[in-house]
Amino acid sequence: QVQLVESGGGLVQPGGSLRLSCAASGFTFSRYSMYWYRQAPGKEREWVATVTSTASMTNYADAVKGRFTISRDNTKNTVYLQMNSLKPEDTAVYYCSVHLYDGNYWAKGTLVTVSS
Repeated sequence: QVQLVESGGGLVQPGGSLRLSCAASGFTFSRYSMYWYRQAPGKEREWVATVTSTASMTNYADAVKGRFTISRDNTKNTVYLQMNSLKPEDTAVYYCSVHLYDGNYWAKGTLVTVSS
């Protein structure tokens, strides 16, 4: 049974930092790329970042490039999203995801609120 469990969301002031974690189980973590998405209030879910299975490549949405860093630890079956220089427009529910052969799996989401 695939499980993705996030932690690390919360309230942060503009310009601050947060690190999200997503612990995975139920599949061979080291074989799959991992993704972060987010959904802001009243908006559709959007892709944020991708890390390949061995972390040899990462990709970012333009809105977060240079501020967010995706990484993974295959010994801990965990993917991370380090978020720096946060802006109010980064306020959203953040989801980690994996795309397996039988479908896409999603964590429940963790709320990040950027506000003074």
